[in-house]
Amino acid sequence: MTTPQILSFAVTFMMMAAFVWGRYRYDLVAAAALLLALSIGIVPYNEAFSGFSDDIVIIVGSALLVSAGIARSGIMEVAIRRFAPKLSGVRSQLALLVIVVTILSAFVKNIGALAIMIPIAFQFARRSNISPSIFLMPMAFGSLLGGLMTQVGTSPNIVVSRVREELTGTAFTMFDFTPVGAAIAAAGTIFLLFFYWLLPVREKLGGSLNEALDIKNYLTEARIVSDSTVLGKTVADLMKLAGGDAIVTSILRNRTMRMTPLPDAVLRVDDILLLEGDPAALDRLVSQGKLSVTGDRVGGDGTTSEMVAIEAVIGESSSLIGWTAQRLALYDRFNVNLLAVSRRGERLDRRLAKVELRLGDIVVLQGNAATMPEVLRELGCLPLAERAILLGSVRRGIVPVAILALAMVATAFGLLPVPVAFFAAAVGVVLFKVIPLRDVYQSLDGPILVMLAVLIPVSDSLRSTGATGIIAGELAKLGTILPASGALTLILVAAMAVTPFLNNAATVLVMAPIAAEFACDLGYRPEAFLMAVAIGAGCDFLTPIGHQCNTLVMGPGGYRFSDYPRLGLPLSFLVIIVAVPMLMIVWPN
Repeated sequence: MTTPQILSFAVTFMMMAAFVWGRYRYDLVAAAALLLALSIGIVPYNEAFSGFSDDIVIIVGSALLVSAGIARSGIMEVAIRRFAPKLSGVRSQLALLVIVVTILSAFVKNIGALAIMIPIAFQFARRSNISPSIFLMPMAFGSLLGGLMTQVGTSPNIVVSRVREELTGTAFTMFDFTPVGAAIAAAGTIFLLFFYWLLPVREKLGGSLNEALDIKNYLTEARIVSDSTVLGKTVADLMKLAGGDAIVTSILRNRTMRMTPLPDAVLRVDDILLLEGDPAALDRLVSQGKLSVTGDRVGGDGTTSEMVAIEAVIGESSSLIGWTAQRLALYDRFNVNLLAVSRRGERLDRRLAKVELRLGDIVVLQGNAATMPEVLRELGCLPLAERAILLGSVRRGIVPVAILALAMVATAFGLLPVPVAFFAAAVGVVLFKVIPLRDVYQSLDGPILVMLAVLIPVSDSLRSTGATGIIAGELAKLGTILPASGALTLILVAAMAVTPFLNNAATVLVMAPIAAEFACDLGYRPEAFLMAVAIGAGCDFLTPIGHQCNTLVMGPGGYRFSDYPRLGLPLSFLVIIVAVPMLMIVWPN
């Protein structure tokens, strides 16, 4: 073993140990590994930042942005309520959630698909009076399974496509992953639907900021306008959009006449509705009913692209205390609009403009995105920055779906390379204002993109120094006494064993060159072995830290570390049992 090979192994092992230790974030660990590799000479200086221009970074970043656009559009929530509004059985609800997440994850980033469906899971849990823990982990696992089905479903598939192109001159296409991935996803989904009871029922730990502030209901008001979908319909029709989480407390007609909101009361143009309920339910009412949020400014629709609605708590030194929005002339003086108010332990029944504000009230203020921070400071309000409220802001549901579909068609028929197609889709999402400019870079997962970019030259040092050849040779010795299925299983299990401790993209960057050389040493074609690495890296069901999807549901589901292998270990065995024969059939050696 040469000195460069020893050094390459040492850097890789130290990096993996730092990942497992978890003291420092993975992007910082990867950056430190790159600097170390440069300092000892196993990565040339002129290749240090080659990863930042790599197609992988472009595709992953673009996919994240398109996924965020679809999540923001709310189209999945609308579709679920329209086509499955009355599901009451736990298994039928679980089936809907897992199947939708699994299919959606094939086309958008799996964590984005999961984030879209989590609010719906909580609605189902409330409707059935059960713990959301029954739904959340199976959904997370379903999102990982769905990502196996297309090239852009998960980062490992993108990485192995590049490795195959380097080895054979031909990359995997968008749907090369589908036959094997769909078989695994189908088997895994069936398993999750019938064995979800392996999970213990957990209650959510700690509680969210929402619970800590005891925000149960907001009061807001909205106007029926000429293009409202509920114009001419009844109050009962409007309430169906809220799913029982919001009510109409009063109807103001001709600005002065107050009407009791009986279920059969017919809604007319310019009716002002006083609405009370959960923030998400109010958002659904406003967006799906196409209502105009009036707030304290009569005639303001508050939906321009330069406006932002922010939730804030009134502090003890706030100038709002003891004043109503009307008396304070809030809009005229500060150019902000009061959209909603919530007060702990009290139901508010006045119009927003006439509610006297108190210390601790939670308010939704709308104003110019650039000046809002300064206005909040001047008003003495503390922004709850993690909880921006939509309340009917522009949600172009069909646009991001159409953009994604065009990108998929272009890549499927070879009209555009995957990086170009998805970069164009990301730009389209911004140009059509699906995502406001101010939110574009917040939608990108900076740490994962940096980690990918700096790990590419580090992982390539294993190949360039010949270190992967040594590992492949040792594996080949073991592989010679195994049949082809055994050799394939060995690579798949090795990738599964590594990925709980590394980011899945990092796993592929390290394991894919090894798998390719391993296959060549045994005289096999590399495709099945590369696919096995991608599957193993994409199927971390054993820990909450190996994939963002698993981490995302840990808190909301109240899960413990030990809960994951209870459901994940048998699922992992199932993946191996299905994947190996399917790989041999689809990619024969």
